[in-house]
Amino acid sequence: MRKLILIMAACWPVASLGAAWSQSDMAEFADDTQLTFEVVSNTDKAGRKMLLKLDNQSRQALPAENWAVYFHAVRKVQSAPEADLRIEHIQGDLHRLVPTEEFSGLKSGEALAVEFSPNAHMVAYSDFMPRSFVVYEGLEPEVFANTDTEQLTEFVAPIVQEKQLRRSADDQYMIVTPQQRFVLAEGLVEAVREPRLIPAPSEIKYRRAEALLTKEWQIRYSGGARFEANYLQKRLKQDYGLELAAEPDHVAASGPVIYVLSGNSDTVEAKAPQGAEGYALQVEKKQIAVVGSDVAGAFYGIQSLLGLAKTEDGNVVVPRVSMQDSPRAGWRGMHYDMGRNFHGKEVTLRLIEQMARYKLNKLHLHLTEDEGWRLQIPGLPELTDVGANRCFDPSERECLLTQLGTGPHSSGSGNGYYSVDDFIEILKFATERHIEVIPEIDMPGHARAAIVSMNARYERLMEEGQPEQAERYLLSDPKDQSQYITVQNYTDNSVNVCRESTYNFVDKVIYELQQMYRKAGIKLDTFHMGGDEVGAGSWTASPICNQLFADTLGISGPSDLKPYFVSRVSAIANKRGLDLAGWEDGLMYDWTNTFNRSQFVNENVIANVWDNIWEWGVADRAHRLANAGYQVVLSHGTHLYFDHPHEVHPKERGYYWAARYTDLAKVFSYLPDDVYANADYTRNGDPIDNLEALVGRPLPPLEKPENILGIQGQVWTETIRTPEQLEQMIYPRLMALAERAWHKAAWEDSASVSARQRDYQGFVGALVNRELPRLQAQGGEFYLPPPGASIKAGKLHMNSLYPGVELEYSHNGTDWQSYQQPAEVGGGKIMLRARLGEQISRIDSLAVTP
Repeated sequence: MRKLILIMAACWPVASLGAAWSQSDMAEFADDTQLTFEVVSNTDKAGRKMLLKLDNQSRQALPAENWAVYFHAVRKVQSAPEADLRIEHIQGDLHRLVPTEEFSGLKSGEALAVEFSPNAHMVAYSDFMPRSFVVYEGLEPEVFANTDTEQLTEFVAPIVQEKQLRRSADDQYMIVTPQQRFVLAEGLVEAVREPRLIPAPSEIKYRRAEALLTKEWQIRYSGGARFEANYLQKRLKQDYGLELAAEPDHVAASGPVIYVLSGNSDTVEAKAPQGAEGYALQVEKKQIAVVGSDVAGAFYGIQSLLGLAKTEDGNVVVPRVSMQDSPRAGWRGMHYDMGRNFHGKEVTLRLIEQMARYKLNKLHLHLTEDEGWRLQIPGLPELTDVGANRCFDPSERECLLTQLGTGPHSSGSGNGYYSVDDFIEILKFATERHIEVIPEIDMPGHARAAIVSMNARYERLMEEGQPEQAERYLLSDPKDQSQYITVQNYTDNSVNVCRESTYNFVDKVIYELQQMYRKAGIKLDTFHMGGDEVGAGSWTASPICNQLFADTLGISGPSDLKPYFVSRVSAIANKRGLDLAGWEDGLMYDWTNTFNRSQFVNENVIANVWDNIWEWGVADRAHRLANAGYQVVLSHGTHLYFDHPHEVHPKERGYYWAARYTDLAKVFSYLPDDVYANADYTRNGDPIDNLEALVGRPLPPLEKPENILGIQGQVWTETIRTPEQLEQMIYPRLMALAERAWHKAAWEDSASVSARQRDYQGFVGALVNRELPRLQAQGGEFYLPPPGASIKAGKLHMNSLYPGVELEYSHNGTDWQSYQQPAEVGGGKIMLRARLGEQISRIDSLAVTP
């Protein structure tokens, strides 16, 4: 129920409850009123309980009518029965608090609390979004100042009690404490500083001595490896200030030489292994040979050479080694969703550079979503004029309705897009680093930005008297009365797959994509159609679809429409010489039955298999799709979703639908060759001992392993609004992804926990000593876990899950002391943090009894 909380009245004149607001009145109210959220309980038997509070510390009274308070929440929420206030769901995460006729206003100095219930648990600060705002009839909206921040604790009350922290009474996951981290890290020691490449090579032999790189060295390259040699030349200058001349290998060298060769040659002893993307690397005191089985292999050999190089006493040295290396998987991918929140071109280029360093070769760009269209398409300006911009415009003629914490103004977070020139630059940058960019245009679901944009185009052209042009790319049926709500709480995000104009739109977008690839000097090979999470009930009451059912043999009802849509898009893509890709559920009727592969004409139809919640019985979809003739990319949510929290803690960012947390060790331990062996815990945290018994039926074996192309990490960005947040979610998990995508470790088959732990310890040592400092030097951000800590015999002991980082403690949060050895700290609360260069971990605390 609504509670009105009286606070001591202010001593200044205040506006009366019945007075109309001016713009300045509303601005003052929003600046000085505190809007906060509070998690009351996720475990109450009567249901989950939350509070929205308004504490009116301004001189302005909140009027009795003609206003609404809008707020973002990742859950669909419903207010408790109220006499004078109610919460309404608008679309997606947008809700509003509105007065009823019984509301009498909120005076200066008063506060109110409205109880509401979300449709699922809310146990993290990032479940709540910034930039709540107030709207009053006839005025421009104003953001509540205390919510206009990325410091979520400014408007979310502390989440510290067990009833707040647990998702349900059955939740087995407890919040990670410094003491628990200390126990986990006790067995770890700082790794030796011997170079350990990431990803690990197939074979490497270290020999005594080193090659000392000086300006006398020269680069020689075979004809096909000119770009790779130029890349090496640029990196040596960028990283070490070392400028080396590069010439074709027919030009004689007068000093020590680095050979960059595509294909074996009598010039050097090293020979590349057979197979795509393999290489040999041999380092001697006066000669370095990088020999690729192809140009990609030569490029990866260069990355290994650069990974081994280091500075000693001002000199650039490389240990003498001989290596043979090749990848375990042809598809080593990273998916990046900028459809939800746009983060800019620079962070995208930095992602590509890091992918290249760790030998990842597929960048899956999720360019469109309900919340945004992020690529300029010539001839369809509304896609970016409207679809790339969120603000408060209920008509949606100027922008999309605000979502995901953007707030009412276009200056809020998440807005923007790649121009054609930006995208061509990205394509060129990726191609030079042997990374294929796979564009995704998500349809028929997750398409609200496109639908709204094409509605705006329709209205504009109708006003201009061009009805035929207006309908050419329309994606909706104005008479459709279908009722549905998606997982993300949208009721209008499915394109109408029965409209012919929908396929005009698909063809137009693919055409323009192909032109951009051609201008970049490359060919588009794969079109990703999305296809996931279509709202159940879509098209059930569309007159256009009913007509299609009546007129078309083989399309008898709504259940036939998803495969119909995919077959139409398949034909368009095939006509343009493209393979087709989609998310797994876009290629399936239900949890177990795939669409008939033969109805799609493309040579390859690729499925990203993502939904592997073990207890739901869907973890066998990778095998089902591969056995049915689809090519499969393992994209599993339980291990490979980098938008999930790094550890179980309310201050850790991210969704947690697939796994309560996904830390670095979990990604590192993923087993691509044995999908079912990854079944460790249920979502509640119960250990899984027998997956078939849990599911209640036999799990199909993999009959066509050749159809498993590889693995891919995913980052979805509903809760990720800034470039810094994005990189802290991606890194260093991307490095663990690359390790498993490129290298198959011996412990994967032996199931040796001790061998895996030794390997992981060396991996973390390489991160701390080399890789993360290099990322930081390029301006990148990354995640550091908070320290472990324990009080023993009255002294503070600290350690880290990343041995080798600096550890610090403080009594006041301002004056920090470096931890070197167990320290006397007295009593009270001790604050703890880890540091690596300029990167600082989340601060945790430990209560010390004197």
